[in-house]
Amino acid sequence: MKIKIRPAKQEDMEQVLHLIRELAQFEKEPEAVEITAAQLIIDGFGHSPLFQCFVGEADGKISGMALVYPRYSTWKGKVLHLEDLIVTEKMRGSGLGTALLESVVKYGHDLGVKRIGWEVLDWNEPAIAFYEQRGAKVMRDWDVVQLDEKGIQNFIENI
Repeated sequence: MKIKIRPAKQEDMEQVLHLIRELAQFEKEPEAVEITAAQLIIDGFGHSPLFQCFVGEADGKISGMALVYPRYSTWKGKVLHLEDLIVTEKMRGSGLGTALLESVVKYGHDLGVKRIGWEVLDWNEPAIAFYEQRGAKVMRDWDVVQLDEKGIQNFIENI
């Protein structure tokens, strides 16, 4: 099997969206995906792209992706956030995830970032083991905090 990692193109966004939906299903939140392929194209390939996406091909078929974007740390400076690294279920263990992660780390290194960060669900032990085997530190004493769209609206209304 031949694995190839490359920057995503606009015409890949339908497949990227399919992978995003597959991840949402795996994470038991299939109804949570609101993004469209058209919005991914606007956000990733417009005048000021909001993210960089890499796709992983196995024998010419997109079977994985990694999406990253810049952030800023008050402690470190320029950092990179890995929003999602997704590999189709049938391709897990093939080396595709490793190749995608390598591409992300090289990209971050080339940008001169001080850190690359991401989240992983505490019950996803295979992913945790995958990341730890590659030198990542899983910070189990941190909790993710979010305001969703409704939470933002409620917050604003109560100011």
